[in-house]
Amino acid sequence: MTRDIHMVDVTLRDGSHSMRHAFTEEQVRQVAKGLDQSGIKYFEVTHGDGLGGSSLQYGFSKVNELKLIEAAAEECSQAEVSVLLVPGIGIKDDLEDAAKAGAKMVRVATHITEADVAKQHIELGKELGLKTVGFLMMAHMASVDKLVEQAKLFESYGADTVYVTDSAGALLPDQVTERIKALKDQLNCGIGFHGHNNLSLAMANTLAAAEAGATYLDGSLRCLGAGSGNTQTEVMAAVFERYNYKTGIELYPIMDVADDVVAKFMPRPQEINGSSLIMGYSGVYSSFMLFAQEAAEKFGVDERDILTELGRLQAVGGQEDLIYEVAREISEKKKQRTVS
Repeated sequence: MTRDIHMVDVTLRDGSHSMRHAFTEEQVRQVAKGLDQSGIKYFEVTHGDGLGGSSLQYGFSKVNELKLIEAAAEECSQAEVSVLLVPGIGIKDDLEDAAKAGAKMVRVATHITEADVAKQHIELGKELGLKTVGFLMMAHMASVDKLVEQAKLFESYGADTVYVTDSAGALLPDQVTERIKALKDQLNCGIGFHGHNNLSLAMANTLAAAEAGATYLDGSLRCLGAGSGNTQTEVMAAVFERYNYKTGIELYPIMDVADDVVAKFMPRPQEINGSSLIMGYSGVYSSFMLFAQEAAEKFGVDERDILTELGRLQAVGGQEDLIYEVAREISEKKKQRTVS
């Protein structure tokens, strides 16, 4: 099969979660330069929770994201910088500032059932001349019919592409295929997929998405991202080449930026541990992992218990404060059992 695939690298955005939002300007410049030289067309740069995410609730950035966007754009001769915007975290002014700093694409992210909150942001992106994307997060939490309904809203607002976003790394390959095919049948815009590796299925799911018709596919170098990370960009490049998809990516250069740049500043290898496995199994938002670890230590409880309960409660992004509430309740119940 010969078909064009647009690989979008999210190392400098999703990887911000794993880095505790502490990317330096020099790190961003090195990664941006390497991605540009490898042939990547789009890569994302913002706080892990998108424009405006630097805050007490989500974690403060070490360096202002506008400075990082500008630095990344300066390193590009052909690649273009994308930004993430979650309505309610980022505002229209943030997007205007990002465009001035050099962003050429905006991905407006909402919960799977809340695409209607993104209308003004998608429309602003179009007004600013940006490539606009609708990002439907936690895609495992709604039916295929609901997914199609919400994707059509994004398309009606002017989105050039709509993504199935497996924020929890909970989808199985057949579920990805079903969702992508449904969007392919019902929409006229581009279709994308963003995966997480909490069940060790990120590459399988990404390949399933490509085979079902998605042409925009996300990855991160060395899997650097929330939870157990994302589909590994350099592995994607190799696998897609084996399948004869056209990505425009040079394999050795993309491997070099992963091994010689990203690997050297990663705080830890991205691996599937008990906590991230529970996240995928229970359908928990991948960026909750570090918060759950901190809460578990503070209250002296098992972080897996926290994550399991968050899955039962169907917690979504923006409810980080619930993590500590759940940990406290588990701790109190544990003390009560001990006393009795």
